[in-house]
Amino acid sequence: MTDHTEPSRAIAFQGLPGAYSHLACKNAFPAMVPLPCMTFEDAFAAVREGRARYAMIPIDNSLAGRVADVHHLMPYSGLHIIGEHFERINHHLLAPKGATLEGIRSVESHVHALGQCRNLIRSLGLTVIVGADTAGAASDVAKSGDLSRAAIASELAAETYGLVSLKANIEDAEHNTTRFMVLSRDAIEPNPNQPNVTTFVFRVRNRPAALYKALGGFATNGLNITKLESYMVGGEFVAAQFYVDVEGHPAQRLLRLALEELEFFSHEVRILGVYPAHPFRLAQRVAGE
Repeated sequence: MTDHTEPSRAIAFQGLPGAYSHLACKNAFPAMVPLPCMTFEDAFAAVREGRARYAMIPIDNSLAGRVADVHHLMPYSGLHIIGEHFERINHHLLAPKGATLEGIRSVESHVHALGQCRNLIRSLGLTVIVGADTAGAASDVAKSGDLSRAAIASELAAETYGLVSLKANIEDAEHNTTRFMVLSRDAIEPNPNQPNVTTFVFRVRNRPAALYKALGGFATNGLNITKLESYMVGGEFVAAQFYVDVEGHPAQRLLRLALEELEFFSHEVRILGVYPAHPFRLAQRVAGE
């Protein structure tokens, strides 16, 4: 983002230019200006302090699972989830201009990207080098100018760092998709009569069957929980915080009743956002029925 860009047009992401989060920003908000940030905390701060309107934060991947640290950081970011975005991950084998598939000897990238392209790496007999992220690996390969080095990254990374794609769509799994959360300082009020998702965190009381009782209201009210994950907070091994996505809007009677029952059996319930369900989610649900 240039210095003269209006903060209202900026969307923050964690990573270097060319990262998949950068690509998600461009695809979801093509009229906005992506703002790269070193850490997730920096991206949250950019929105909280008014330097960006939104933050695009990866929450989980269909292959790698949840993104480390985000569940711990997001509840305390001071921001609200206002949307979700699903980005299909298409990995490319990138190298300096003049390189050939036959001449590549090593490949570097984020550990998850390397793991998602095992078949190609094995078939070419490449030496694997683990890097901090995909865009950083692309940048390093570009700076080296070494025709025997390659990186696994996005097509946007190739454009950003002047590399060529020796092979496209090299990921092993066709469903490789990352889900992103869009966060803002201000919450939104989506139409309760349209498909919505409510995201919240809660802690159960440290008693037998506490989780069963806390979630019972969602079953009796016929509500669909699409995500339920636990993680430790405060170094405690005897209690956990839970992260939940449920279909519905708190203004709807059934979800309101379920949340009231949840609060009765919990220490704390904190809604992180209520937002429209993305069309990708709805299409997957139909396909799975």
